[in-house]
Amino acid sequence: MEKTIAKQLLSIGAVFLRPEEPFTWASGIKSPIYCDNRLILSAPQAREIVEKAIADTVRAKFPQAEMLMGTSTAGIAHAAIAATILGLPMGYVRGEAKTHGRNNKIEGKMEPGAKVVVIEDLISTGGSAIEVVEALREAGADVLGIVSIFTYGMKKGVERIAAANTVNYSLSNLDALVDVAVEMNYIAPQWKERIIAFRNNPSDESWIK
Repeated sequence: MEKTIAKQLLSIGAVFLRPEEPFTWASGIKSPIYCDNRLILSAPQAREIVEKAIADTVRAKFPQAEMLMGTSTAGIAHAAIAATILGLPMGYVRGEAKTHGRNNKIEGKMEPGAKVVVIEDLISTGGSAIEVVEALREAGADVLGIVSIFTYGMKKGVERIAAANTVNYSLSNLDALVDVAVEMNYIAPQWKERIIAFRNNPSDESWIK
């Protein structure tokens, strides 16, 4: 599954690998990769494969799940589609509570003690997903874990998710992606180790040289 999803992400341009002309993240870190999984929604074939994989992963890893909760905003549509496949209710968690109406941070009816799975599009440092997990726990949910489409596998993200006493299952990851990228002649073979070196130490720009 990891390679199948990676191939779909590359083929629709949801993941860009540009090691010879690095992207600059908001943090200032130079990166050989940029991920925009929102593009999955406008690619029907890839969308069907990805959403089925999310649903299958929820079934396999969290069979007791009673509700899916998407992260705002990228995880919302994926949670809605996967919940439809599974026949489960869904909702989402806002980045910030509304400042009008009922001042909701969590949208959708969630019963106290509900067994919830968080749906996220991308795990890098894990910050946004953990904020959602914590908000749901504060609201009384039993958060079973996270299902994400893609993870960089960065040490910081792995450690933060473990520290939050939760677990993440990603459909694909950077290791699978670079393998597929080489097979597809998307990148030259010599870039594989450099991209992995970036993932292992993002602040060290020696991989560029």
